[in-house]
Amino acid sequence: MTDQIPPTDAVLRRLAWPLRLTRAGMFAERAVRAFWPVWTILLLAIAVFAFGAADALPLEVLWVALVLILASLIWFVVKGLRGFRLPTREAALDRLDRTLPGRPITALIDTPAVGGDDPASRAVWEAHVARMTIRAATARAPEPDLRISDRDPYGLRFIAATAFAMALLFGAIWRVGDVGDAVVGAGEASISGPSWEGWVEPPLYTGLPSLYLNDITREEFEAPAGSRITMRFYGEVGALRLRQSVMAPPAGETTDTTAPAQDLILERSGEIAVEGPNGRSWQIVMLQDQPPAVVLDGEMTGIPPGQMQFTYTATDDYAVISGQARLMLNADAADRRFGLAVEPEPREALVLDLPMPFAGSRAEFSELLVEDLSQHPFANLPVTLTLTVVDDAGQIGTIRETIDRLPGRRFFDPLANAIIEQRRDILWSSENAPRAAQILRAISHRPDGAFDDDGAYLMVRTAIRRLEAAVDSISVETRDQVAEILWNAAIELEEGDLADALERLRRAQDRLAEAMRQGASDEEIAQLMDELRQAMDDYMQQLAENAQPGEDQPDGGETMEMSMADLNEMLRRIEELMQQGRMAEAQEMLDALRQMMENMQITQGEGGDGPQTPGEQAMQDLQDTLRDQQSLSDDSFQELQEQFNPGRPNPQQGPQGQQSQQGPGQPGQEGQPGQGGQNGEPGEQAQDGQGGPQSGQPGQQPGTEQGEGRGGEGDGRSLAQRQEDLRRQLQEQALNLPGEGTEGGEAARQALEDAERAMDEAAEALGRGDLADALDSQSEAMEALREGMGELGRALAQESGTEEPGQGQADGTAPPDRPLQDPLGRQAGNAGAFGSEEGFEQREEAFRRARELLDEIRRRSAEQDRPEVELEYLRRLLDQF
Repeated sequence: MTDQIPPTDAVLRRLAWPLRLTRAGMFAERAVRAFWPVWTILLLAIAVFAFGAADALPLEVLWVALVLILASLIWFVVKGLRGFRLPTREAALDRLDRTLPGRPITALIDTPAVGGDDPASRAVWEAHVARMTIRAATARAPEPDLRISDRDPYGLRFIAATAFAMALLFGAIWRVGDVGDAVVGAGEASISGPSWEGWVEPPLYTGLPSLYLNDITREEFEAPAGSRITMRFYGEVGALRLRQSVMAPPAGETTDTTAPAQDLILERSGEIAVEGPNGRSWQIVMLQDQPPAVVLDGEMTGIPPGQMQFTYTATDDYAVISGQARLMLNADAADRRFGLAVEPEPREALVLDLPMPFAGSRAEFSELLVEDLSQHPFANLPVTLTLTVVDDAGQIGTIRETIDRLPGRRFFDPLANAIIEQRRDILWSSENAPRAAQILRAISHRPDGAFDDDGAYLMVRTAIRRLEAAVDSISVETRDQVAEILWNAAIELEEGDLADALERLRRAQDRLAEAMRQGASDEEIAQLMDELRQAMDDYMQQLAENAQPGEDQPDGGETMEMSMADLNEMLRRIEELMQQGRMAEAQEMLDALRQMMENMQITQGEGGDGPQTPGEQAMQDLQDTLRDQQSLSDDSFQELQEQFNPGRPNPQQGPQGQQSQQGPGQPGQEGQPGQGGQNGEPGEQAQDGQGGPQSGQPGQQPGTEQGEGRGGEGDGRSLAQRQEDLRRQLQEQALNLPGEGTEGGEAARQALEDAERAMDEAAEALGRGDLADALDSQSEAMEALREGMGELGRALAQESGTEEPGQGQADGTAPPDRPLQDPLGRQAGNAGAFGSEEGFEQREEAFRRARELLDEIRRRSAEQDRPEVELEYLRRLLDQF
């Protein structure tokens, strides 16, 4: 064995950095295992002192704590040094070699024991070394194992790290230096004399910063009432003395004015002074915390069917934390006749919590309280309203208002109103029970013709038996049960079958709203929409059955007539929004539908078969034309979207056949097999991918039959042809327009001519494929149509000699100064059709812009590099929202 095979220099050079990193990792492992108690104690000590432990602990306790900390650190440092060993190069090389298969580094530095002179053995060894060289070239430093759970089973190191992080976020690291001041304070005081420190901390609810008395150069300053004044004396005890007049000493107790630590509460304006070397004095003016105030904005009003609401404004110098509304019966202001002639039984006040703002300042705000008190004994009686608000200091602000009538449900059925009156008398006083029983027996003596509902009659008889069963006086429990029975009977008589239909409608709306919130599937949404349609049909039928013949319209005639087509369009739009994922907008529209359905009424002449005047017929024709133009504009917009996104699904093709009235020739459905015709029969198939005519003739006027589709939908005509047919139809309507020779009639004709011109431009744009330009012209045409319908309505009103439209007049012919409104208070439009002036598309655009504006304000307010003035303005805007 005269020759040995040494490792190559190139391989050793490649192993230099992995070897260094491996050695560094081993050093970290051994250091962490040996010294983890040291940095754990250091982090805990820093965190404790950062939160002001040096100021809170007495000097003796602080010295003991410092000695223990120092001794612990020395002990663990010595123990760690004794157990710590620096990793050697050989140990690092062995760690690195163990990470490679076959331990190639050992092979490279090894030599053959036998056969070094044999050429064959030498060749085999060289081949082995070559393979190991390739493996060694792939060496990577292993990750160090820093886990010490076996040495720290309780996780003390994590507790220390968490405490240190909390100190960085919420503490004051600079207060760690107070430890040195406290330790050497006595020694320095003996050299430089006694010293002192003082702070003034306002109450937390004020949001004001603390004041450091050593930095206050003026002799007088202001501080809120209740501020805590802290004084600390260092040096020889008795060298400094505190003199103060801001807090009265406790009765029968003496105060040590030379104590090293003294705390005061600011109770009045006065002086505090440090007497002794380097003494100072200050005059403190106490800012009295003002009590909150509350006022009632406007009057208490009622919301159908029986809710009460009022708005209040509360103010305080800092913040209002809570409030209550207290309602007491004002018996002196009641009409003390009949059942109210006796003295009322004493009742506890009705207490309601006032709503508080969730965000923003509570120094000044306005809130709305809405509560349903229809069944409360105070309903529809005079009451005294007491509003009370409380601030953080416990101060109370109160205002008292007299309310002539607490809003409650009103009953317009005479029999139901009589039953409710007896219910009121029983709740007023139990002495009225015999009298109420006699009156109820009298009105139920002959139920035929009076009680349309057998259930209501049985409930009244049950109430009579319970009232008459009481020998002397009825108990409170029996009185409340009778009141509940009479309330239910009155509801049955007032609403009848309509209440059940309305309840089903509400339940269907609630289920659909819950499905929106839970992200239901399209199939579940479609099923719930079918239930809502069925409930709406039942409710509309009950409304029609409950409409009284000859019934007058509400005073003023400001009503809005809606057809089932309008309601179905709202449902279609709600489903479309849900399919597009716009749940917030769908919920808003569903809430609007709920409010309209609950406030809806059937008036004489709606949906009747009686003859229409020429003006009514002209207005109806213009409404159909406007509706067809809107449908055509929607189809144009969908085709424009399809051009930019061919794979985009059609939102109108929802489940349950939303397009059941459209034939297979509608744009976007050409050539689709399986489209059913009317009555469930198979429809005709389009040939060669072209949608042939399915219903009607090419020259058919749009909007003639519901089953044929308005505006030529489903007859295979192009958008340009449909637009041209609409223009010709409007031209014929303009020639037969009533009101000729009047100012309103001429204005209506001029508006319709503008609409015709815009339709002609839209048809030309559709013919050349310019959908964007066509949409602009179609929008202009619809606006001109609405204006013409409004002028026509005013002309018809002038001809009839009325200021407001009554029964049998054209829809929506309201005077210019009295615009129609729907049950939600929105302007209904000149044509009287829902959405003609303020359609849901416009409302959705307004909601979208409002959301975008709010998001932009939030984004800008989060950019801290903006000027402080701008940030403050943005915060005020957010507080308002």
